[in-house]
Amino acid sequence: MLYLSEVMMQNPDVETFEELLEVVKERKKTEMFFRIDVKPPFADTPENWEDRLEATFT
Repeated sequence: MLYLSEVMMQNPDVETFEELLEVVKERKKTEMFFRIDVKPPFADTPENWEDRLEATFT
């Protein structure tokens, strides 16, 4: 299972929500499940951030 907190810890160079979406898109190729356990701390994180992360992973 892929946890969002794990993605962020493993990719400290990610500085925007859009960059985070790209990382999640890559990781979905090797993971079956995704758990959102933290809110991304980026200034550009939109209100619908959970929906966008889920849509990117599926």
